[in-house]
Amino acid sequence: MRNVLLIKYGEIAIRGKNRYLAENRLIRTIIKRIENFPGYMVYKEQGRLLAVNEEGDFDYEKIIPIVVNILGVIAVCPGVEVEDQDIKSLQEKALEHFNLHFPENSEEGLTFKVFTKRSDKRYPLNGNEVSALVGGYILQNREDVKVDVHEPKVKVHVELRNNAYIYSKVIPGRGGLPYGSGGKALVLMSGGIDSPVAAYLTARRGVEVEAVYFDSPPYTSERAKQKVYDLAERLSLFTGNFRLYVVPFTQTQLCIYKNTPPVKMTILLKRAMLKAAEKIALKNKQSALVTGDSIGQVASQTLEAINAINFASEEVTVLRPLTAMDKQQIIDVARDIGTYDISIRPYEDCCTVFVAKHPETKPKKSIIEAIERKIEGLDKLIDEAVKKAEIVEFGG
Repeated sequence: MRNVLLIKYGEIAIRGKNRYLAENRLIRTIIKRIENFPGYMVYKEQGRLLAVNEEGDFDYEKIIPIVVNILGVIAVCPGVEVEDQDIKSLQEKALEHFNLHFPENSEEGLTFKVFTKRSDKRYPLNGNEVSALVGGYILQNREDVKVDVHEPKVKVHVELRNNAYIYSKVIPGRGGLPYGSGGKALVLMSGGIDSPVAAYLTARRGVEVEAVYFDSPPYTSERAKQKVYDLAERLSLFTGNFRLYVVPFTQTQLCIYKNTPPVKMTILLKRAMLKAAEKIALKNKQSALVTGDSIGQVASQTLEAINAINFASEEVTVLRPLTAMDKQQIIDVARDIGTYDISIRPYEDCCTVFVAKHPETKPKKSIIEAIERKIEGLDKLIDEAVKKAEIVEFGG
């Protein structure tokens, strides 16, 4: 018997012939994230992944916080692996596990139930029979506990696979698809609440994400840029590493500011950002741009405004994962992933600084494009800004 970590995944399991590709990617990701801890390996185990330490005991306190934040993992279960699947062996090891985690008289009114999953159909007993025999054995040897089949405080799990696995704790993971299994995208990242959430949700669908930030000194401060750096560092917890392109955009924004009616300035500014982001995406073979737009949240996120902005990117698809979410839903996700407290630091981003007091809510694409064509030197300024972009790496 040895301590192990069973790793559960969700959507991968319903894939067809290509399932093994997603499984292998997830295995490689887990191994990469825990490579600084010697002796740890990850194996396939009949619908599960199994992490073990080949050189010593399993350090759950160090490994679990890493693995639960790996995208594609829906849960992890610290437990024991039992090679001898004889029912007597299972009873003894289940009791040993139970006593270790729930010592006698440690909790008043402790109730439990045994759940058995029999993936190996050759096993002579069915799941209900194993549960009854193991549960009965625990009950015989522990006078301080009772069985509760409806709402037990402790759920003891027995899984019969190539070997047997016993555990009583299920720690939720982030879910989604293995990171990097769904192509590559570039996120337009401000220091606000929305864009980091959009980056996370896109990554959770298996898309490898990088980000671009438009820096506008002296109109935005170093503290505003540091906020974006901290957001990128936080996102690297889920992605493993995170690349940020910092594009100097002051001259481009001033050009738009001087040559645009105030009510249309926000739309033209966002179009310029999309054009710049598209150039970076094409260079890096990224198939999509990602924004944090949510329909109707602000004036530049009406359907008419989104339509007027969207066509600035001619060759790369624009994704908006927050489209149908309201602000509270976005905030809830931001709190969950740990970006909210960073995002609400009171340092303005470039969009906030240059926004008009009363921006147009129903702009016409044709009019916006006509104004844009008249702004002399705009395309050149965008090209120069992209060429001067600084690359900053996080995580890894």
